[in-house]
Amino acid sequence: MQSLTMTEKILTAKVGGIVAPSEVVEVEPDLIGIHDILGHIVVDILEDLGVEKPGFKGRLAVFLDHAAPPPSKRYAEVHMQLRRFARRLGAILADVGYGIMHQVIVEEGLARPGDLVVASDSHTTTIGAVGAFATGMGSSDIAYAIATGRIWLRIPEAVKVVLEGELKPYVTAKDLALAILGEQGSSWANYKSIEFTGPLVSRLSVSSRMTLTNMATEMGAKAALFPVDSMTIEYYESLGVSVKPLEPDPGASYYDEYTLEASLVEPMLALPDRVDYVEPVSSHEGKEVDVVFLGSCTNGREEDFRLAARILRGRRVREGTRCIAIPASRRVYQRLLAEGVISVLASAGCVVAYGTCGPCWGGHFGVLGPGEVAVSTSNRNFKGRMGDPASRVYLASPATAAASAVEGRITDPSRYIRG
Repeated sequence: MQSLTMTEKILTAKVGGIVAPSEVVEVEPDLIGIHDILGHIVVDILEDLGVEKPGFKGRLAVFLDHAAPPPSKRYAEVHMQLRRFARRLGAILADVGYGIMHQVIVEEGLARPGDLVVASDSHTTTIGAVGAFATGMGSSDIAYAIATGRIWLRIPEAVKVVLEGELKPYVTAKDLALAILGEQGSSWANYKSIEFTGPLVSRLSVSSRMTLTNMATEMGAKAALFPVDSMTIEYYESLGVSVKPLEPDPGASYYDEYTLEASLVEPMLALPDRVDYVEPVSSHEGKEVDVVFLGSCTNGREEDFRLAARILRGRRVREGTRCIAIPASRRVYQRLLAEGVISVLASAGCVVAYGTCGPCWGGHFGVLGPGEVAVSTSNRNFKGRMGDPASRVYLASPATAAASAVEGRITDPSRYIRG
């Protein structure tokens, strides 16, 4: 019997026969997601086509997360349109404040291991942390999927990333992702599916896995997956859902393989204006920082803010530096509130909100002005991404971001976290 990668296993099950890389198939998604930035285009296409009764019978979810709360009259109108659309189709609606799409999909169990998920956002790969094949698609593709119930897909070749060793206490999954980008580049996995494996995987939380699968998009990946192991099974048990293990077969064939020794990774930075222009934080210490952003679908979960709070507790954000802290969902915010983490952030001088993508894409809640410098825990630092094209964005982990907020300049977090 042929040995299959996780990618091949999931898509073989969907097609009903063995699939091969580069083969084009038509499949039925289990979950389709749209959000406010691109979702209104999907709705416009469906209305232009006169689609009254969509062919898609699976789970459809609408998220008001990027421009939430709406920063303009136009986005208020978009939100109204999407609410009407959700009501008409009986779709799941995650309204303003509920949370960022990828976070909510995982924390609510809307996607399950082995599912095929498509959504109108490039960072849909995040959901592969729980063993789903999840990929972002354009608005016309998503409209087609809703209208017909099916989507075409070219089977991607799979690449294996082997994670070995142990993380230093001040090094995170974000640093691992940046280290991979620095070594392999942003086009390394173009239209490939990244499958993470190796001894470190079993010690990575679901949240850490989500950071890696989220950043896989910046490596060019079509999808990114972790095995469904005891960590994943326990996570779904906490949601009251029973799932089965899912992993690649021994001897499965991969297009490429890359091994990362985690114990050698230091806190890393992606320098402006490229996600793969990566160097150690220690090489850039002292650079003055105007804004620090803690949050996004990359690093907006409990473990991210707990780590930041370890550094911020009993300290203040340096005068002249602003720190914006935005947990990725209301549920994350509520848990952090109960733990006292939100109080730590507020006492340190952070501006705290929740459940919005705002600063990440330069929409609101912290747009950068000309010449301003930001350290951000988000996933992209392209020119103009967070505001003015003359601003400069450094991507970093929550630990590096928090340390930089305290110092008011780029700072290696190792001096704040010893163990």
